[in-house]
Amino acid sequence: MEIDRVDGRTANQLRPLACSRNILNRAHGSASWSQGDTKVLAAVYGPKAGTKKNENPEKACIEVIWKPKTGQIGKPEKEYEMIVKRTLQSICVLTINPNTTTSVIVQVVNDDGSLLPCAINAACAALVDAGIPLKHLAVAICCCLADSGCVLLDPTKLEEQKTKAFAYLVFPNLTLSILPEGSLKVEGEPVEQAIITSVTQGAMSVDDYLRCLERGRAASAKMSAFLRRSLPLQNPSDSSKAG
Repeated sequence: MEIDRVDGRTANQLRPLACSRNILNRAHGSASWSQGDTKVLAAVYGPKAGTKKNENPEKACIEVIWKPKTGQIGKPEKEYEMIVKRTLQSICVLTINPNTTTSVIVQVVNDDGSLLPCAINAACAALVDAGIPLKHLAVAICCCLADSGCVLLDPTKLEEQKTKAFAYLVFPNLTLSILPEGSLKVEGEPVEQAIITSVTQGAMSVDDYLRCLERGRAASAKMSAFLRRSLPLQNPSDSSKAG
């Protein structure tokens, strides 16, 4: 079943994507990521010597600081910080720089829906820009469930408010060649079938969730291709865009 969307997209259609890297001079790595009118900046500082709070002689620490567009940080933003932190910890190689802390600052520029996935995509691009060792890249997408039962990809803020449930999904980038030969699995799953993070909100049946997972995984292939095009070395003024 198809559904009419205010912006004219089909249910499976993403909003235009844009990514720029190396945009902040004082950060070790930085990136902006836009999906339609939703835009997030991410800055990476570190690795730097770990504090007593974050000391770990065996692993590096990732900390995430969420900065809303306006106002003070609240409970939803604290939850976003934790989700982004856990996602980034799962893709970073934490044993290379033990007893250090890498700080990721997430600044919301504009929120028109799918904010958390946009922030995760920006943070991942900023980590690459900073040269932080990664096991693999990641792409995030939001799938929402309309009252009609139709799954909508990359919803706007208005669509999120009108739908009964949605899922934030993070998948490994589908480029398998970055992994050592013979290790094309993540926790026992083939990389192309794995999922890094899954957060749901609202009432959703198992079948509906599996449909979201299927649609999200298909969309992640397009986003992975865009991410790979965006990540080659750029000049500070360069940016990558896709419609």
